[in-house]
Amino acid sequence: MEFFAWCMMAAGIGMGLGSFGTGIGQGLAIKSACEGVARNPGASGKILTTMMIGLAMIESLAIYVFVVAMIILFANPFTEQVVQLLAK
Repeated sequence: MEFFAWCMMAAGIGMGLGSFGTGIGQGLAIKSACEGVARNPGASGKILTTMMIGLAMIESLAIYVFVVAMIILFANPFTEQVVQLLAK
């Protein structure tokens, strides 16, 4: 059962780090966009468009981390081998 506990820990820590990183990245992107609009209100349309594309790219990292965590939890390819080793 220790293998499954480590899988749960790895998935949880991975999601935590991935969410932390994307949160920091999105916060910095929005901060920079607000500063850019404050300096040049006429360019707000271009800044908003670029910011939205950037936020989508940053958010994709969190989605990839989530997919990997779900694979570790539910579709782990080593589950059968570990169960056989534990049965011995």
